[in-house]
Amino acid sequence: MLRKPLAGSCRAGGLGVNGVCMSDRKEQPNTRVSPQGMIEVSPRAIATIAAQAVCRSYGVVGMAPANLRDSVVQVLRQEDQHRGIEVHINKDSIAVDLYVVLEYGTRISEVAQQVIATVSYALNKSLGMPVSTVNVHVQGIRTE
Repeated sequence: MLRKPLAGSCRAGGLGVNGVCMSDRKEQPNTRVSPQGMIEVSPRAIATIAAQAVCRSYGVVGMAPANLRDSVVQVLRQEDQHRGIEVHINKDSIAVDLYVVLEYGTRISEVAQQVIATVSYALNKSLGMPVSTVNVHVQGIRTE
């Protein structure tokens, strides 16, 4: 797993916005207030943007469920790919954990670095909010 440090990450026992970790409370949206009104982007919408970026990356077969433990790795269907992503919304940035299945024969570190760059760019471009961390968890390797 390649990881950039995340202050306040849920996995490290830290807390997200207002002391709430996104994996504990899925409904907390990313909210921006402007003179014209308020914009809310749900964590699921953020996960969908990230999933599209991941699946366009070379060497990625698909997304795996985030809660997979000691089980057979399964690749999620396209409409369920957001389930392979955990979104953590902090006060002024976004962090994501990606659970992926990679293609056999690819260099895992290079694919993971490319996924990190692609997802960071896609989220920053779509949301206009900095991405503090992208963690890539390789859940399996597909040989066929």
